[in-house]
Amino acid sequence: MTSKVALRVTVNGSKYEREVPSRQLLADFLREDLGLTGTQLGCEQGVCGSCTVMLDGDSVRSCLLLAAQVDGAEIVTVEGLAQEDGALHPIQRAFWEHHGLQCGFCTPGMMITALDLIAKLPLAEGSPELDQKIREGIAGNLCRCTGYQNIVAAVRAAAAKMSGQAEAEAGSTDSRESAP
Repeated sequence: MTSKVALRVTVNGSKYEREVPSRQLLADFLREDLGLTGTQLGCEQGVCGSCTVMLDGDSVRSCLLLAAQVDGAEIVTVEGLAQEDGALHPIQRAFWEHHGLQCGFCTPGMMITALDLIAKLPLAEGSPELDQKIREGIAGNLCRCTGYQNIVAAVRAAAAKMSGQAEAEAGSTDSRESAP
């Protein structure tokens, strides 16, 4: 018999109250109970980073946490990045514009890690160690497709955009601005 525990959590701005199995992983709760399948399950050991979500402002591996452990918390998944009108978050737009994804499996965790990295590190454009800081920041997220170069470029562009700096390669109007 599996015991159940009460869970109250805010995910992507919506409040949820559920009874969950005491041993259910946070990743499984997000995917199975809430239908937020952007949170990927790769290694299920906290190594690959595919399941990364924001928990009260910090990036965490949702495969290493029980849903019961996050009672009262605020969680942001990749689905919570876009604006209500569907406009892409600067990180999402940068990954799209800089081809920072191929198969897409690692992308949700990579984007959440980038969000945390940009929020916590001063990633000043033009800094000689910028790419190194980004590479160190995303080192816990494995990608078997891209070679990371475009991911680093995407994080760099998102950091510039989020800090109010204009992207070097973008002019005042970009034909891609109206694309989905």
